[in-house]
Amino acid sequence: MLNRLRPALSRVVTPIGTALAKTGVTPNIITVTGTVGVAAGALVFYPQGELFWGTIAITAFVFFDMFDGAVARITGKTGVWGAFLDSTMDRVGDAAVFAGLIMWLTSAEGRDLPLAYLALYCMVSGVVISYAKARAEGLGLKCDVGIAERSERLVISLVGAGLEGLGVPYALPVSLVLLAVLSTITVGQRFSVVYKQAVGA
Repeated sequence: MLNRLRPALSRVVTPIGTALAKTGVTPNIITVTGTVGVAAGALVFYPQGELFWGTIAITAFVFFDMFDGAVARITGKTGVWGAFLDSTMDRVGDAAVFAGLIMWLTSAEGRDLPLAYLALYCMVSGVVISYAKARAEGLGLKCDVGIAERSERLVISLVGAGLEGLGVPYALPVSLVLLAVLSTITVGQRFSVVYKQAVGA
């Protein structure tokens, strides 16, 4: 869904990517730095209950991580390794966000086990969504469908956590329930489209 915004984002990201390319920084360094920042923000702030500031830190590094593709295109340093690294680091960052939330929700101060289980479900379903696409494409099949791809899932989880940190009632529970529902639908969509291709339906 948010992929429709890519042309507009490209007009913003490209000039910044051009400036970064002139500094000599490589796309892979940007990718790893962005992931380390996201993981640090999630695993340092969230377990302490600092959901708002953790979300601010994570969001800053998520935006920073958007520039690796632009720098790669500008410098001509695109390739299989960079694509692999970027996709893998995305999974690490996503897992860190939910791990931080789960650590908070299972702590003495923020104890809410049902919500922790829901966050765990969201984390696992996100992995399944990503793996389903990767495995399908590895088999030569198309699997680019889904109501909740990575961008949507990240926005929902971060908005929920950030608003919860500001004291907005039920922000985190609502966002996790919504994310769980949309993720489940997305898994179903990907299984369906791959099944139809695989069996020739």
